[in-house]
Amino acid sequence: MVSFAFLAVMAFSAVPSPLYGLYRARDHFSVFMVTVVYAVYAVGVIGALLLAGHLSDWYGRRRLLLPALGIAVASAIVFLTSKSLAGLLVGRLLNGVAIGIVVSTATAYLTELNAVGRPDASPRRAQLTASAIPVGGIGLGALLAGVLAQWVAHPLTAPFLVFLAALLLGTIGVALSPETREGPRPRLRYRPQRVSVPHDERSTFAAAALSAFMAFATLGLFTGLASLFLAITLHHPSLALAGAVLGAVYASAVAAQILTTAWPVTRELEAGMTAMVTGLGLTVLAVWLRPPSLALFIAAGAVIGAGGGTIFRGAVGTVMSIAPPDRIAESLAGMFVAAFVGLSLPVVGVGITLSRHVSPKDTILGFAIAVSAGIAASAIKLMGRTIPRSEGGPTAAGRGADSLDGKAGHQPIDKPKERRAPDVQQR
Repeated sequence: MVSFAFLAVMAFSAVPSPLYGLYRARDHFSVFMVTVVYAVYAVGVIGALLLAGHLSDWYGRRRLLLPALGIAVASAIVFLTSKSLAGLLVGRLLNGVAIGIVVSTATAYLTELNAVGRPDASPRRAQLTASAIPVGGIGLGALLAGVLAQWVAHPLTAPFLVFLAALLLGTIGVALSPETREGPRPRLRYRPQRVSVPHDERSTFAAAALSAFMAFATLGLFTGLASLFLAITLHHPSLALAGAVLGAVYASAVAAQILTTAWPVTRELEAGMTAMVTGLGLTVLAVWLRPPSLALFIAAGAVIGAGGGTIFRGAVGTVMSIAPPDRIAESLAGMFVAAFVGLSLPVVGVGITLSRHVSPKDTILGFAIAVSAGIAASAIKLMGRTIPRSEGGPTAAGRGADSLDGKAGHQPIDKPKERRAPDVQQR
């Protein structure tokens, strides 16, 4: 149920992506305003990660996840009831706040539930689930929104009704799920997010955050602006097609994560970065051909998705493996800040470039050059560093299980049968 709620929130975040053309026609705003709407969403995500992404370590996973789901429900209601640009901005801001709280909280929650339910098992299952849901959910939301908008009446209403129902079901499911953390800790004084990893692991954390940034920066091009490029450059304005392209990008990301589960992290990063650079090159070729090639554009998106998904899974697993047992969500929130900054800034930059009457073809070429240079720079940093696979040392999943009864750090991590979580087992 926690996975379903997580998936519903992530999918809901992508619903507006294939619909921006309809919003532009309804509210009569420019391509630049699409960028502003996206930037508002990014502000909500990053602000929530910095201010609240770590609070579930203090007050409990379910106790924080439920209010976040409530914010997502409120966002869906705003989209359904408001018919103006102001409503679109408010809805996206609330949507971003919900995402910022959910991504770190739900990822840590899944890790601890898996450790309790399967104390002798590897944490790979939880890590794969937690890394596949964010990318898979975005693709699923865009695909369903595009299909519903194309073939169902009321295209700016029907997708939000579907996902409002999913969010409500997810909220009920989470409400019935067991808490995995101790009770609230009122003695702690509030502070914003900060990186909480052991001092000697900070370089590893920085490497993981940098790789997440580059992966999401590349995926962000398709998430934020693919529908515009399809309509303007490739002359395919179909909403269903826009959703299908985004679905293909993120489906390939999930498939790559599954296929590379057993790979060493260094191999994952090498393959992922190679795939992303290749995909960017194919994207440039697709839009510069005469005539532009839709098939090549879709294939390029799938290659980029596979590379981004592989890198992101490695980043999540790395951070989980080095996170302190009582600050898993805080460490994850720090990594997600880097990821969503990567998802947001390049898209905003591309939107500003387009608003200055630079052609989409030139914009894509410049974006591809900039991101490829960033990938090359991060590869120099990452490939010279050995990042441990989580089974090779203390795992976040194992330590999460120890921390459930307040005994983190007092039990040997290589004795999984001794890990206990009385609260959860009684429930």
